[in-house]
Amino acid sequence: MSELKTDVIHRGDCIEVLRSLPDASVDMVFADPPYNLQLGGDLLRPDNSKVDAVDDDWDKFDSFAAYDAFTRDWLKECRRVLKPEGSIWVIGSYHNVFRLGTAIQDLGFWVLNDIIWRKSNPMPNFKGTR
Repeated sequence: MSELKTDVIHRGDCIEVLRSLPDASVDMVFADPPYNLQLGGDLLRPDNSKVDAVDDDWDKFDSFAAYDAFTRDWLKECRRVLKPEGSIWVIGSYHNVFRLGTAIQDLGFWVLNDIIWRKSNPMPNFKGTR
């Protein structure tokens, strides 16, 4: 097994970077994946004001199926690079946490704990259709 250099920041497409790493070489993965907030139209809060902070290309998916495929791809690579005793921490919001959890369990990860952060400035609630 190859040893990775420590204290290195890898920057790039997450799936490509993960694929460049050796099997069972990582102690911990900390992931903050896209929340899949794009709806193909304006995001509106319950008071009909526009949410204009979520328009980045990295969070645009054509469908739930496309988002799920992306999620499974990066999680599979995380599973491959994690050492047997390694851990993965994944951040989510109510927009994506259940889809993430399903993929995590389907790929054989053991869910040890859910940690809830009561954030004082969270992504706003919005209404819309997908």
